[in-house]
Amino acid sequence: MTAERVNPPDLSPPTGFSHAVVTTGSRVAYLAGQTALDTEGKIVGTTLPEQFERALTNLLTALRAAGGNPGDLARVTVYTTDVDDYRAHAPELGRIWRTSAGREYPAMAVIGVVRLWDTQALVELDGVAVLP
Repeated sequence: MTAERVNPPDLSPPTGFSHAVVTTGSRVAYLAGQTALDTEGKIVGTTLPEQFERALTNLLTALRAAGGNPGDLARVTVYTTDVDDYRAHAPELGRIWRTSAGREYPAMAVIGVVRLWDTQALVELDGVAVLP
């Protein structure tokens, strides 16, 4: 798989995402929304950063099981129950992302929602990856 991150100079500089990702590959993986569920089906963590780290770990676990790696992610959508809290923790969430997924950012969006399927969940991530 090849992925070209496109960040035009006519747009604001991206921080923690790419404006566009152009990919080539042979398979596409659609990754279901992942929250901070543990293997017992219980939400772990009480803070947004704790839950973000677990949700990202779960997303990357599904991606690896499908034969991909973080660099294959073309798009990730983040759903949060508190956009202000997400913005307040953005530097820490960025560190968590870089530690787990590296610096090759997919196209991303953060969307505020009233609630998630699991009422204790503060954040959910889904994605699309293009695999070799």
